[in-house]
Amino acid sequence: MCDSALGGLPQGCGLGRPAKIALYSHDTQGLGHIRRNLLIARALCEEGARPTVLLLSGIHEAASFEMPPGVDCLTIPSLGKDTNGGYFPRSLGVSMDELIRIRGRTILAALQSFRPDAFIVDKVPLGAFNELLPSLQWLEKTDTSVILGLRDILDDPRSVAREWRVGKFEQAIRDFYDRIWVYGDRAVYDTAQEYKFAPDIVVKVRHAGYLNPSSGRAGVASRSSNGERSVLCVVGGGRDGLPLAESFLKSRLPDGARGVLITGPLMPQTAREGLRRLGSMSTRFEIEHFVTEPLGYLDRADAVIAMGGYNTMCEIVTMRKRALIVPRVEPRREQIIRAEQFARRGVVDVLHPDALEASALSRWMADSHEPRTEAYGRIDFGGTKRLPALLGEALAERRRGSQEVTTDAAR
Repeated sequence: MCDSALGGLPQGCGLGRPAKIALYSHDTQGLGHIRRNLLIARALCEEGARPTVLLLSGIHEAASFEMPPGVDCLTIPSLGKDTNGGYFPRSLGVSMDELIRIRGRTILAALQSFRPDAFIVDKVPLGAFNELLPSLQWLEKTDTSVILGLRDILDDPRSVAREWRVGKFEQAIRDFYDRIWVYGDRAVYDTAQEYKFAPDIVVKVRHAGYLNPSSGRAGVASRSSNGERSVLCVVGGGRDGLPLAESFLKSRLPDGARGVLITGPLMPQTAREGLRRLGSMSTRFEIEHFVTEPLGYLDRADAVIAMGGYNTMCEIVTMRKRALIVPRVEPRREQIIRAEQFARRGVVDVLHPDALEASALSRWMADSHEPRTEAYGRIDFGGTKRLPALLGEALAERRRGSQEVTTDAAR
């Protein structure tokens, strides 16, 4: 590994300059992928040799997020995803085949111009509909370190096995990837074991720990509560968050408390209008459409009701909030698996969506239990601090391998 301690991007990796890093996320269902990549970018920019970072995102709302110095974002034409898992062009009036060609060519052109030292791919080894294949084939001829980033839980093991088999993901990892970073705690969910990765894939895995969204974010301002108690309800990007949002607005808030609902930018306009009408029936509810920085809202809240996306769960637990998670169970079971794992460790409560009713939320909010802060230390949230060292390791190994190949060729 390069000469590095946790928390700073290594100087001694042979680059002689700040690293150039590209991060890709396909972004279809919500905001989770781009928010995670932005958090990774912030973590890599915190200390040491500050890299230049290019985010490649498939969702145009990415441009609304505040970027740290040295970080910028290129958004490619968006894919949409319906509640049954089907894909479609979100905005462009073109066929799916044409959309994927446009996206793939745009990504390749960006990488060829940027020439990154590291390319970090979120979740899907070949990208949406194999759109990364031309880029990965080109990068294989360069010194770029190619890294696959996986959240802790992808789906239930049987579904993941089927998806990886059909997509030939393990072969893609063998052909193109130097490392796999798992953004999770192996003691909570052993990703490689649960999904039965082959031995030659396992050796590439590094468990970073969960990503702490508040790490290095001391400047995030809390919204003034004016002394009021508040309950916050967040539904991720909002595309499938209407049932939870409606139930929240119909629930009975604790005496003296206000309710704050964040609907998310991907919730359909008709659904948002219906929620506005429902919320207007009480002066105790406040509705926000799109919030790029939720930490201030979370800091203010006495309790949180939310879906179970990766970023939301990390934010709730690291801020030690009393929380009720109503996870998504289809088309993927990722959220409910994570919620149940966290509930077993005493950091959240879980309500299955089949039991979702306003009365169930009311009963939970009326419960006076304090947040179980002692449970926080049972989960490793050191991922943001470890990423710079992990990047340094990957850069050094890739360059060392490239130099060995060059030496062998010279012989």
